[in-house]
Amino acid sequence: MEVKLFQKTQRDLAASINLVIDKYWADEISESKMIELIHKLYSNNESKFIKDEQYTTVLRQQCGKRRLEVVSKVLGRSDTKILSF
Repeated sequence: MEVKLFQKTQRDLAASINLVIDKYWADEISESKMIELIHKLYSNNESKFIKDEQYTTVLRQQCGKRRLEVVSKVLGRSDTKILSF
């Protein structure tokens, strides 16, 4: 599965996150591949991921709570602020 690691906008980043997690839920990619891709997306797009210690508004709106819960667990983030909607 090929995903651009450097995203131009927050919307593009959200679409990539959605694609990765949806493919994982559909058993099209393995758990280890999903974790690897989420880590790569985060490390290359950190400023588009989180602002003021929570997910950006665009990510929260585009990805939704269930996907961001998965992302938080993958990234090992347990901050309560991150999942506040």
